Amino acid sequence: MYLLLAFLSLIPRAPCLGELKAFVVAHSHMDVGWVYTVQESMHAYAANVYTSVVEELMKGKQRKFIAVEQEFFRLWWDTVATDIHKQQVHQLLQEGRLEFIIGGQVMHDEAVTHINDQILQLTEGHGFLYETFGMRPRFSWHVDPFGASATTPTLFALAGFNAHLISRIDYDLKDDMQKTKKLQFVWRGSPSLSENHEIFTHVMDQYSYCTPSQIPFSNRSGFYWNGIAVFPDPPKDGVYPNMSSMVANIKKRAAWFRTDDVLWPWGCDKQFFNASVQYSNMDPLLDYINKHADQFGVTVQYSTVSDYFQALYNRNLTWDIQNFQDFLPYSTEPFQAWSGFYTSRSVLKGIARRASSLLCAGESFFTQYVQKYPAGSVCKFWALQQLRSLRWAVSEVQHHDGITGTESPKVKDMYMNHLMDGIVNVKKLMASIILDTDNLCVTKDFRTGPQILPSDMCTRNVEQYIIVYNPLAWNITTFVVVAMSYSAVSVYDELGHPVPAQIQGSAESPFTYDLYILVTLSGLSYQRYSVKLSADNESAFIARSVKYGRKVIKHADRQSRRLIPVLNDCYTVMLDQNTNLMHSITDRKTNQTVEVTQEFLEYHVNGDVRKGPISDNYLFTPNGSAVEESKAVGLEVVSGNLVREIRQYFYRNTTAQDYMYVAYSRIYSVPGGYDDKLLCHRIEQEYRVGPLELNREAIFRTSTNLNTKQTLHTDNNGYQMQKRPYKVFVNNSVARNYYPMVQTAYIEDDRMRLILLAERSHGVSSQGNGQVEVMLHRRLWNNLEWDLNYNLTLNDTSVVRPMFWLILGTKSAADVLYQSSALALEHRPVVMYGELTGNYPVTLPANLHLQTLSIPGWTYSSNHTEQLQNIYKGIRKQEDADFRRVLLRIRHMYEVGEDPVLSQPATVNLKSLLKGLGTVELVEERSLTGTWDINTLERWKWKSAQHISKGGWETRFCFLFSSPKLLIGRCWYFCWMLQLKKQSH
Repeated sequence: MYLLLAFLSLIPRAPCLGELKAFVVAHSHMDVGWVYTVQESMHAYAANVYTSVVEELMKGKQRKFIAVEQEFFRLWWDTVATDIHKQQVHQLLQEGRLEFIIGGQVMHDEAVTHINDQILQLTEGHGFLYETFGMRPRFSWHVDPFGASATTPTLFALAGFNAHLISRIDYDLKDDMQKTKKLQFVWRGSPSLSENHEIFTHVMDQYSYCTPSQIPFSNRSGFYWNGIAVFPDPPKDGVYPNMSSMVANIKKRAAWFRTDDVLWPWGCDKQFFNASVQYSNMDPLLDYINKHADQFGVTVQYSTVSDYFQALYNRNLTWDIQNFQDFLPYSTEPFQAWSGFYTSRSVLKGIARRASSLLCAGESFFTQYVQKYPAGSVCKFWALQQLRSLRWAVSEVQHHDGITGTESPKVKDMYMNHLMDGIVNVKKLMASIILDTDNLCVTKDFRTGPQILPSDMCTRNVEQYIIVYNPLAWNITTFVVVAMSYSAVSVYDELGHPVPAQIQGSAESPFTYDLYILVTLSGLSYQRYSVKLSADNESAFIARSVKYGRKVIKHADRQSRRLIPVLNDCYTVMLDQNTNLMHSITDRKTNQTVEVTQEFLEYHVNGDVRKGPISDNYLFTPNGSAVEESKAVGLEVVSGNLVREIRQYFYRNTTAQDYMYVAYSRIYSVPGGYDDKLLCHRIEQEYRVGPLELNREAIFRTSTNLNTKQTLHTDNNGYQMQKRPYKVFVNNSVARNYYPMVQTAYIEDDRMRLILLAERSHGVSSQGNGQVEVMLHRRLWNNLEWDLNYNLTLNDTSVVRPMFWLILGTKSAADVLYQSSALALEHRPVVMYGELTGNYPVTLPANLHLQTLSIPGWTYSSNHTEQLQNIYKGIRKQEDADFRRVLLRIRHMYEVGEDPVLSQPATVNLKSLLKGLGTVELVEERSLTGTWDINTLERWKWKSAQHISKGGWETRFCFLFSSPKLLIGRCWYFCWMLQLKKQSH
């Protein structure tokens, strides 16, 4: 085996003077899906960018270029590049004239992506670059994501980057930073890691990443001689600009930074698709300025990002520190808050996260199969391709115009198709593994899809076998739900013992039933359950339902409340029979009661640019406060011995036939002898929203009597929490107080905390004391010419069904629950049909999460010298993938000081942990994306104004013994490559 480990960093700012030197960075910003699909973009310009740039770089030793998104480059490399092009790329990389920046599959969004998926897409890109070229990116170029997350400095420091570059931050903040020359700093993203994993950060000035288009060089915008890419065929014309304008712009920008080193990006979206025209005009312009340097006071040179940061680093200045804060939300003008995309295309956001969760399960499932069944009949290379198809799709959709929902409908369809194809492929793989490990057959049921059954069941479909796989490395007790056609069934485990279960009428269909099965699973293991038609005393409990009349919310008598209790061992939920709304929740352990009311509301937005600011895919600009559109609520309470479900139907009025919204709330009870810690302490809520009326944005607001002072806490990318005090702005305060909720949000006062956990990203806000509201869905149309031209009006008529877990408790109790509960929601058990044999559970301590157990299929040597020699010799074959090499990432879930016990370091014995997989032969500690041996990774240490330690752990926490055994503190991640000894079947 061998191992990967990663860390965090932050950086500040300092002063300097001298001759102005402009570092001209040639680039082309290529969106991996936005207005046009990847295939359309490859045809129109992306392939031409790499072909023409490589050819033109070879014609002038002074010329340079940076490449960012690997998806386009990989497609070009595999399908377009000639052998000569490939030789030239190798040469240009060795000469430092072509540089890969970031190196991920895409330039991912920072607001609504989960940290798991950010790491995946970086790993995909970095693995390709290291396999193909033996190179590892050292700098970022995150110029287009809509706001910056505090996870990013952590992530990029862990990936081995020396410096980080961003652009899109709030317009008024950027203006202040420009005036005070504070656009460069050391960014510390994690309070636990502090200076151990900080990163130097450069914020681009007001011109952002494009060559200035405001300067009147010609009838073309900016310096774009090769024009604007036209789909499907780009033009070949070009125009020449005025030379002195560039000098004036360089001097203007120099005044905003502390040194005389000016980063001058040359390019923009879809540029350099005809690099011959571009470079042939750039060369004489740069030559002209340098020949008149004495007159202009400026020199210019072609550069890469590393050239610029190297010059800055050589200044040896002392920089200010940005501590533990992000740059969200992002606004470009007073009425242009980019907080709408936190919720845009909610269906895509949900599918993307489900795909990511399935990929995680499929990776560990396949890894166990390869090790336990080395002679198995499932072709390992075919299996790897199935996993790679979903890795590619999940990586691709993390693009900042993908999961954000800011793409055109046809691009959304492209993402969905790639995700669904990948999901089907991984499900095929998991089914194939099941088929290979027992005597099974496949039946076709067009209602439920293919089912894998024991061969003796192929002739009598009266018994259903269900395999439930736990992708987490802890023991879990939870419920899985199976749709049934019969109400009288029994459930049994592998030994034939009855299993607690409950069946009830489905809320969605009068012809089906929902069977809730209580499952207890060890980490990374599975159990088989059989479901039989039954009428005996071992049958699943049949729940009963009580329906209450529809009530008008506003006319309710607040003085004479009639309360209905719905309870389990942890909570008592009170429903107000006068309104059919929730009234309160009592934490039964502490006997603390919090008044809680939940309602659906809608923001109305303008669709006519002649009447004021508009909302679109990106922007949220409400006309005023949220409006209560549903006036009446219907109520049904389903009661059983295991599950109690509250069904609330929201209608426009008391006589409306169709409801507008639905909320299902469930609480669970388990028999004695079962671990109910996580299951009991959550109220599971599932909503049904849509289709909305046009220009409506639907929210679900939870109002409490907690004295929160309008302060909200939300997560950065499912990693760490950010405090969000309410801020008052002259304009658009509602939208500018919306934040991304990737996984977690909570409000609290001195006594209690109310937590919401989500299985997809949403916008979230606290617009009043004791309130938290989550935006669930958006349907928008406007007549803004830009939106109409690019088909970005978000006329989304879909129905969305998001799920949340609500947790209420004291701060200390909530701290223990929310991290593990969030992961339990993210990685719910996978239900399959069939049976398996041989089970080797994997269990970690309660404060650790096994994030990755995967066979990446990398062909590169982990010895860097050997890898470079292999590349030089041309050794890179698909069949060289070593299926004994396992990628293992373990994450410590708790911050320093968050919990007196769980925040402490934990010890893991890898031999014991993985004994079911085989003998650990070798452990290598690697960087986060796997391309660096951590012992050889040396990142630049930038001088900062302070070196404050928060009392966290040291940079290195890994002590390898012969076991091997290791101590994991909140270094945030440990990442290993493990090599396992071959086993016989």
